[in-house]
Amino acid sequence: MGDIPENNQMKKLTIGLLAFIGYILPSAAQDVVKGYIFEDTNGNAKKERRESGIANVSVTNGIDVTTTNDKGYYELPLLQDMIVSVIKPSGYAVPLNEENQPLFYYIHKPKGSPENKYGGVAPTGKLPKYVNFPLNKQDENSNFNVLLFGDPQADDMANAMYFEKAIVDEVAGVENVAFGISLGDLGAKNQYDVYIHSLSKVGIPWYNVLGNHDVNDGAIDELTDETYEKYFGPANYAFNYANAHFIMLDDVIFPDPNGKRSYVGGFREDILTFVKNDLAFVPKDKLIVIGFHIPIYEFEPGPDQFREGDVQKLFNLLKGYNYTLSVSGHTHSQNHHFFTPEEGWVNKGIHHQYNPGATSGSVYNGPEDVYGTPASLMRDGTPKGYAYLAITNNTYTYEYKASGSPISHKFSVHIPKIVPQTKKYRGEIVVNFFQGSPRDSVFYRVDDGAWKVMDKEFRSDKFLLDIEYEWDHAEKLPWGIRPSTPLPSSHIWASRMPSKLPLGKHTLEVKAVDWLGRTYISEKKEFTIVPDHNYIVNKK
Repeated sequence: MGDIPENNQMKKLTIGLLAFIGYILPSAAQDVVKGYIFEDTNGNAKKERRESGIANVSVTNGIDVTTTNDKGYYELPLLQDMIVSVIKPSGYAVPLNEENQPLFYYIHKPKGSPENKYGGVAPTGKLPKYVNFPLNKQDENSNFNVLLFGDPQADDMANAMYFEKAIVDEVAGVENVAFGISLGDLGAKNQYDVYIHSLSKVGIPWYNVLGNHDVNDGAIDELTDETYEKYFGPANYAFNYANAHFIMLDDVIFPDPNGKRSYVGGFREDILTFVKNDLAFVPKDKLIVIGFHIPIYEFEPGPDQFREGDVQKLFNLLKGYNYTLSVSGHTHSQNHHFFTPEEGWVNKGIHHQYNPGATSGSVYNGPEDVYGTPASLMRDGTPKGYAYLAITNNTYTYEYKASGSPISHKFSVHIPKIVPQTKKYRGEIVVNFFQGSPRDSVFYRVDDGAWKVMDKEFRSDKFLLDIEYEWDHAEKLPWGIRPSTPLPSSHIWASRMPSKLPLGKHTLEVKAVDWLGRTYISEKKEFTIVPDHNYIVNKK
């Protein structure tokens, strides 16, 4: 193992909430956790004399963060209930288990988890003399892709089958993707093993975030992630890849300390302290990607879901980081918000909060799709699916992929099939640009003519309304579960349907130009101009 360095040789330790809910052991007992981060050249996951330690690697006990010295050695305060994890450095990989889960942590719970319905961590016993973490070098291109899954919600075996068939099987064996992240609400806690085994088919490392469906009942929020920890490790952790730094956080406070609802969005002080201590070792030119379950912006009308002041506390910790993105799940709709300095953003430009919808859609309801599973259009009309986050150095783009459709499928375009030839017509073009944002523009044209601007409107998706009407007027019970009630969508554009056109068939297509300067064009849709009942347009 080599000589253990003296304390004065250690890098400065970032001290956090050392008295956090009584988890520190008495001073008479061992008061540190220590070990080595090393290059595992023979792949046996054991630190051997000929295997070199790796310097300047961050390690955390969930609150405090330190970095290794030139021998790869670290020390951290010992907490009575903690998960020690290595913050994977760029250019290195952590081991994976047989299910492609990253093994980057060690759980220390001498007495195990408190008893709960779904189980937790068994007693871990005495802390080992050294808690070591093996790493292996890997090439990391600064241009890489990440898969983002919102709300798999495999809540029973039927839904688990739908998730695997319509989502997992579609990306199984995917190439040119570095890893994946599920943004909470993973599935039934008593069948996490089914969810994990399904995801292993994708063939890439997979990270997870705690959602409100993933918490256990408990008297205090700090102990409601015990089943999650058993299967996935820490609910708050970080890792690096190329020039990006990822921070995954638990933002589900349960039970709601105000007693108003079962849970509320927010960040405990110990979590914010972890973020502060982690960022102390992250250069300002990195792209910071923060993942959590509940969005930090209220995308839907109704009671606030995020505790007042907590978003600003997070933003304050990001001061000086000009390259940032946050991603979330929870809403079962696709949304964007761009925080400005007027809204509390602390750096130049904007902070982008992206909510890429849900792989479960509106939780596996609605008519049958091409896979024989529920089409499950989300409440904003977005098809169930997932997103690719494409990172280049410290910048990013994104692409939403609807399940069962080519990645070029970005729109639903709702128009009348038959249009009377009149000067004015109440029919509409209604476009849902699934991955659209408030900063995007949408246009239409007829018969390859000039592009005309469409108006952005906050309204429900027309195809989703069609499905609702079909259920209401059906003579026998339709297949599947009735869809959720449509909600106003943040990415609908509309315009009056043109009707002063020659009789006969015409085509209409839609173009979107997004805030990143990218252009998307829909497939052409055909409609027919017919004589009006009352009069024919004067062609003169």
